[in-house]
Amino acid sequence: MQVIVLDPTHEIAGRAEQRLAAAGVGIIHVAWLHALAAPLASAASNDVLVVRIRRDDDATRIAEYLQSRGFPGKTFLMVDDPQHLGLEARFALPRAESMPFSTHTLEATFAKVSAGRNGSQASSRPTATFHGLVGRSKQILDVFARIEKAAKGDANVCIYGESGTGKELIARAIHAISDRRNGPLITFDCAAVPENLAESQLFGHVSGAFTGATENREGVFSQADGGTLFIDELCELSLPLQAKLLRVVQGREFVKVGGTKPLKTNIRLITATNKDPKAAADAGVFRADLYYRVAVVMIKVPPLRDRREDIPLLVNHFLERFSAAYKKPIRGVQPSAMERMASLSWPGNIRQLENFLAQAVVLAEGDVLTERDLFVDDVPAVSVPTSSSPQFEPGLPLREVERRHILGTLQRVRGNRTEAAKMLGISVRCLQYKLKAYAETDAVPVPSRPTPAVEPMVPSFAKTQLLA
Repeated sequence: MQVIVLDPTHEIAGRAEQRLAAAGVGIIHVAWLHALAAPLASAASNDVLVVRIRRDDDATRIAEYLQSRGFPGKTFLMVDDPQHLGLEARFALPRAESMPFSTHTLEATFAKVSAGRNGSQASSRPTATFHGLVGRSKQILDVFARIEKAAKGDANVCIYGESGTGKELIARAIHAISDRRNGPLITFDCAAVPENLAESQLFGHVSGAFTGATENREGVFSQADGGTLFIDELCELSLPLQAKLLRVVQGREFVKVGGTKPLKTNIRLITATNKDPKAAADAGVFRADLYYRVAVVMIKVPPLRDRREDIPLLVNHFLERFSAAYKKPIRGVQPSAMERMASLSWPGNIRQLENFLAQAVVLAEGDVLTERDLFVDDVPAVSVPTSSSPQFEPGLPLREVERRHILGTLQRVRGNRTEAAKMLGISVRCLQYKLKAYAETDAVPVPSRPTPAVEPMVPSFAKTQLLA
């Protein structure tokens, strides 16, 4: 068995030598495509070809070359640009797989090569965990690659995606592998802080700055000095505060509330939002100049419904955690129960799946989760709407479409406004404003959370998890 590497940077070959030499795997390295002819001509079916694809012109040229020559072994296309993922399918390359080039995917590939050398059955995809993130779909591997690239520099990063997709975990991963990992990681949630207190918590205040300010306080920009500041739900920040934040982002200098002395801060800024920040800027609800400052590196997090192959991995990950936490030795999941969970839409994404499994573990009757333990009927938010029953007839005014969608979402979550706001991608304040407007103009009854006739017996220590 041997590994043939096509990489003009020599980076893959060097890592392959370090990783595979002890396993007795031979390495053949070529830097140019024309030099690949001889190794391919003598290749065996158990050989592995690893190809680095860096530029647009290389992608098509290399894929066409491999298609014309043929290779009997397994091929890994390590691509620098996510748009080149799927080359193996587009060019009908047998036994080929494309993945983002990163340290994680490279190490996972070498692990499979080493396992194949020892005769074991290795997984056909890279390992499933990455700094607390779980998955091995192409969508999440692209996110892993972007994390590694973003961590190398000090540029501002903006993470966006639906609520519950793991944006804070991504921010923590960037900090953990960056040069600032020995510094603090401070989190500020714009949606959780009242507007009249947000400026003080961001920049700090001096004694006497306002009623109740009896002492000097440091804000998060001071607390994060030398490390990373993670600002969550950035689009919830008011426009006046966005203007003040812009000045700090530009010059890394700020003034405390009530103060006059400019203060310097040395931070790495990572932001997150459940909205598309570019669309918010185009709509005028987010400052365009601030968008261009914070979105130097963009990381879009896919919703769980777009990476269903990761659901079994996430299920096993959470089962292991909750089995230990709740002292319930769950050995596994019945295949039909796993298929059922993989088929659901999970509008609340990974957070919803996590809470769903916490309830399942607490209420499970045996050591294997079955469909009876899943209580799918108790979680209407995960039901998958059928395409044969459209919600809105053509020609409805947009305001009426929005109204029906919001009220329908509230019904699905049994009147829980916090959960409904998360699913709709808006703030609770915005949801309350819209409901008030509907009630005033249309006299629409607002759904409220009903009290169930029979409440399942749930230990008190688990209720917070189940209702989050």
